[in-house]
Amino acid sequence: MASKLDQLREMTVVVADTGDIEAIRALHPVDCTTNPTLLLKAVALPGLSAIVDETLAWGRKQNRDNDSRIPAVADRLAVAVGAELTRIVPGRVSTEVDATLSFDTKATIAKARAIIAAYESRDIPRQRILIKIASTWEGIQAARALQKEGIDCNMTLLFSLTQAMACADAGAFLISPFVGRILDWHVKNEGRKFTPEEDPGVQSVRSIYAAYKTQGIKTIVMGASFRSAGEVEALAGCDRLTISPALLDELSKDQGTLERRLSPENPGPAPELPAVDELSFRWEMNEDAMATEKLAEGIRNFAADLHKLHKLIGEKL
Repeated sequence: MASKLDQLREMTVVVADTGDIEAIRALHPVDCTTNPTLLLKAVALPGLSAIVDETLAWGRKQNRDNDSRIPAVADRLAVAVGAELTRIVPGRVSTEVDATLSFDTKATIAKARAIIAAYESRDIPRQRILIKIASTWEGIQAARALQKEGIDCNMTLLFSLTQAMACADAGAFLISPFVGRILDWHVKNEGRKFTPEEDPGVQSVRSIYAAYKTQGIKTIVMGASFRSAGEVEALAGCDRLTISPALLDELSKDQGTLERRLSPENPGPAPELPAVDELSFRWEMNEDAMATEKLAEGIRNFAADLHKLHKLIGEKL
């Protein structure tokens, strides 16, 4: 009998949530996605040593101070890893805009354009790349402008229907609602455990999926940040799911039957839809303690890992 991973692939596009090239080669995802946290881990992997060495050698030749040289090396490393990933997966590779730019629309647009230009200089077309942007109001407006330029965006750090509908209004190519981090918040604040079926993160993605499908919205829903294989199984049939190598491996070894839980033909009951103007967005986020806290925490954590990556690059240079 086919493994649960093979069954999942029949109903959902499987994306690898890692920068580990060897794991991606072994697990054969369609797409892959990285962020500063994953890139920081990836630097130490043997499979990336040649890429890291080449990037550092380039950095040593740059005649500039470290304040500008180190971020340039980090940007080059992200694109170099992404370029290698495009040679392994048949689909898209996501590359993240600096978390420190999460509240600056113009700077986010400029950084996204620079990332795409760097890929195109390596003969990798923009159609192979997704630009990851935090789902702040400013980030969503950056995506609105970028999508009009043919630069497809992956809206990350998304924790609410309010964010999801604003992203859809902006024409974002894809959203990444964070299942596990929503669960983390509720476990901490309610002091109890949840089954996959009652998991607040699973319910959030199901609600967003139903809203999109009943409204005919084309933006892709890609569940992310899973804590267990049970969460993944509870969202089987979602457009895409980005899954860590450990959980992909667990699913590949499970020979049980995987039930389809989501489908465009039967998306489930549509939720009440929030407004998508700026004042409504900011108020709804203010009223949603979980979404506000997890968005802020995610930005802080990604920014901290970017700082660690810069520090590591500085030491190696």
